[in-house]
Amino acid sequence: MRSQTQHSSLAADSWQSKIRNFIIYQVGFKLIQKYEQLIPQYSLVGDTPFLDSQKFSWTPYLENNWHIIRQELDNILQYTEELPNFQDISPDQGYSTTKDRLWKTYFLYGYGVKAQKNCQRCPETTRIIESIPGMKTAFFSILLPGKHIPEHRGPYKGVVRCLLGLKVPEPKEKCRIRVANEIRHWEEGKAMFFDDSFRHEAWNEADGIRVVLFLDIVRPMRFPLSWLNIALLKLIAISPFVQDANNNQKKWEQKLEELFNR
Repeated sequence: MRSQTQHSSLAADSWQSKIRNFIIYQVGFKLIQKYEQLIPQYSLVGDTPFLDSQKFSWTPYLENNWHIIRQELDNILQYTEELPNFQDISPDQGYSTTKDRLWKTYFLYGYGVKAQKNCQRCPETTRIIESIPGMKTAFFSILLPGKHIPEHRGPYKGVVRCLLGLKVPEPKEKCRIRVANEIRHWEEGKAMFFDDSFRHEAWNEADGIRVVLFLDIVRPMRFPLSWLNIALLKLIAISPFVQDANNNQKKWEQKLEELFNR
């Protein structure tokens, strides 16, 4: 009897997994790909691999406050080894980008969902990122020495990625990113903007850890695509793709709460 129950449970899980994958990969991504074709002609910030930071009015505010963010980051880095790997939070994205333990994360926001406990430990960083128009995702992205994130593309062109350099070991040229055919490196206190729908990869070939504040921002666009973009981002936020990541984050928040309260 117990064996039959276990068999039924496994069968149900298998069907749920198939339905979930069908929704994400067969329906969702195909619809997004068609919609993305319209974005370049409506984008207010261009359609190049790297984007001009001056097109975002809040860039000076973010860069001028990087030391404040760095101070809170330093407290988190005392627990680097115990922090979740990227694939622990987002396995759907992680399967193609990382399988080791060299990409650590500390999430503050994920697709508009606030990680309450994590934000409480970084109140000034939270205050700063919450002032950024259209901020959807924010986390400390920590690459340990020797980490290479292989070539991939982001799930959706309707957001713009901003990476604020917080901790960049020397020689800084060994901490670099390639987007399409352009290669750049991070600098502490400087924000880098790019379109992650272009294929890209990153390296930390230095001896120290590299940390950036990773932000996804709603892409500024002309009406009516600006409205459609917001609507689609809300749909993505309730998709299995994002809900699974949010559930994983909640589990890790509890683990981190125990860790920080030791």
